[in-house]
Amino acid sequence: MALIITSPAFQQNGTIPTQFTCDGADISPALAWSAAPSGTRSFALIVDDPDAPDPAAPKLIYVHWVLYNIPASVSSLAERMTTRALPDGTLEGKNDWNRTGYGGPCPPIGRHRYFFRLYALDCVLPDLRSPTRAQLDAAVQGHIVATAELMGTYQR
Repeated sequence: MALIITSPAFQQNGTIPTQFTCDGADISPALAWSAAPSGTRSFALIVDDPDAPDPAAPKLIYVHWVLYNIPASVSSLAERMTTRALPDGTLEGKNDWNRTGYGGPCPPIGRHRYFFRLYALDCVLPDLRSPTRAQLDAAVQGHIVATAELMGTYQR
């Protein structure tokens, strides 16, 4: 069985509810995963929007959340996850607002896709000191043993 990630807040390819966006409370949705392969030592999570700024003419991938070193014993994140509530050992990277933490969908135009990508890793990474997504991508190279993806959409 392959690694899977789900949310009770929205289905695969479904609409992300407003409370998880900049038009609502801008809180993170609950996430759960299962079927991590043996040898998984930690997880990394990246949430991004490949449709920025306009899905008709995307120019960049906008990063909304970066987490890594989520312990292998963890299989979920609660709704409204804050830095203080993260599982012990979990570290945060910078999103494209140049801050740590979750930043919800806030598309300027059109319906955007938001990908919640979970990576099972065969190691625990060193402290990368609030890495960008690109820095985390480089650090996980050669350590990814499985990936899972949940995609939701949002339009203002």
